[in-house]
Amino acid sequence: MVRVKICGITNLEDALLAVEAGADALGFVFAPSPRRVTPQEAGRICRELPPFVVRVGVFVDAPLEEVRAVAESCGLDAVQLHGSEPPEYCRGVGRRVIKALRVRESLDAASLKAYPVQAFLLDTYDAARPGGTGRSFDWELVRDLRFPRPFILAGGLTPANVARAVALLKPYGVDVSSGVEREGQPGRKDPQKVKLFIAEAKKAVL
Repeated sequence: MVRVKICGITNLEDALLAVEAGADALGFVFAPSPRRVTPQEAGRICRELPPFVVRVGVFVDAPLEEVRAVAESCGLDAVQLHGSEPPEYCRGVGRRVIKALRVRESLDAASLKAYPVQAFLLDTYDAARPGGTGRSFDWELVRDLRFPRPFILAGGLTPANVARAVALLKPYGVDVSSGVEREGQPGRKDPQKVKLFIAEAKKAVL
């Protein structure tokens, strides 16, 4: 089954809800965003999570030492980089790295071999924002690509379209934030949306 990451977690209640619903990973945003949390807030939540849930910190072009310090203090298992971080930067993180790619046209998958990362995350390109757009990109742009590492699909996923996305692209994982939020409440998850999203994602056969 596909792995599911619920991103933009801002409170313990939503974190435990996502875990109970079957989330494999939770994401904590440390970059400017309505869903941003402090290292102290994220650390308190991370310490309450079961041991097999992957804790992921999301950063955008932050100083490398800051990323390493936050990852250590929060007990992060992986770091997700949404900026223009080069391969050398990824190599210096000291934890598993997910490198986000913003898709607006066909990607050169072969050029990605230089990145010493564990996975790539495909998100929708937006000139004004490095992520969290709530919009899908044209999945046909990446449908036939062969990535050198597993890839995670993000961007505009909802309970209504995630099963189709998984069936079409067969990603290693899917990542959702705004698609499972309460109406008009960035950073607060809707319990029914979370449960339905995870159920729909995991029913699709890879």
